[in-house]
Amino acid sequence: MKLIVIDMQKELLVEELYNVDKVIANVARLIAAAREYGIEVIYVQHDAGEGSGFSVGDEGFEIADAVAPKPGEKVFVKTINSAFGNKDFAAYLEASKEEDLMIVGLQTNFCIDATVKSAFERGYYVAVPENAHSTFDNTYMTGETTCAYYNREVWPGLFADVVSMDDALEMLKNPDQE
Repeated sequence: MKLIVIDMQKELLVEELYNVDKVIANVARLIAAAREYGIEVIYVQHDAGEGSGFSVGDEGFEIADAVAPKPGEKVFVKTINSAFGNKDFAAYLEASKEEDLMIVGLQTNFCIDATVKSAFERGYYVAVPENAHSTFDNTYMTGETTCAYYNREVWPGLFADVVSMDDALEMLKNPDQE
């Protein structure tokens, strides 16, 4: 099992993000558990391009302190929604021969969904912990409704197992017991 932390960047972790405090706390708990149990934590950052305010060198691009990588942990930068758009990320996972991924972070309906589906298409088992991903309100749905929609309608039985935080923590503790 590998824990993939996507786009937990300062620009996105703002009050308008649905359930922001709980998501930060839950992602931090999962990172701490993964480290404790020897599960590799891999970070992915989104670069929206020069001048966007959300690119390499911009404050908003940086990973939030509460969930920041430790020295030596892998960090990959992507420029499209799926983390697999970074060829080095895809190659690293393939070379590791790991088949199980736990995916957390932002945003549910963009980079999380794209990465979940890309991982599934490549044959990975994917677990997505509830309340460890989030998004913003949009024209059609609130962030809360969007998260519920993906947790209950889009991913289960098709692309990923959506699991409780307790189950996610247990999976990190006993990765061979999925």
